[in-house]
Amino acid sequence: MTDSAVTAFVGDSLTERGDWQQVLPGRPVLNFGVGGNTTDDLLDRLDEVVDAGPTTVVLEIGTNDFAWRVPVEEVVVNIERVLSELRAKLPAARIIAQSILPRQQEYAHIVRGVNEQIAAFAPSVEVEYLDVWPALAGDDEGIKPEFTIDGLHLSASGYDAWYELLRAALVA
Repeated sequence: MTDSAVTAFVGDSLTERGDWQQVLPGRPVLNFGVGGNTTDDLLDRLDEVVDAGPTTVVLEIGTNDFAWRVPVEEVVVNIERVLSELRAKLPAARIIAQSILPRQQEYAHIVRGVNEQIAAFAPSVEVEYLDVWPALAGDDEGIKPEFTIDGLHLSASGYDAWYELLRAALVA
């Protein structure tokens, strides 16, 4: 626990690979991204995030669930549980839930459906919702080719586009 304001970035490999100091230069940041994590995995390690005592939590999770064919309803319930637990255990924290980022086009309808449900749920637990989808998705609703190295993970320009959105949201 620290006495200064700390921003925790929480999620899967997309978060793990991020250089969050670029988003908030000069401010303390913690990276709780773990490659391969699903929503279940995050629920199992959520106390690690809470124990760090962040004043701001920026969440990105869910895309790996689709690779494991986790039902949409379970993904939604798990993300809602994550948000509810964060709010209960960090009542004064600013919590930002990001939309699940776009990936290969064949996942677009599933991901957008989950995102719509999370956007509707977030206000009920006093969580801000940040829709990153429009900035990263192409005309076919898959991730823009220039923003990805493999249809899922971000390229340098993909991270730059994401950082720009986050920087605007976090300094607002």
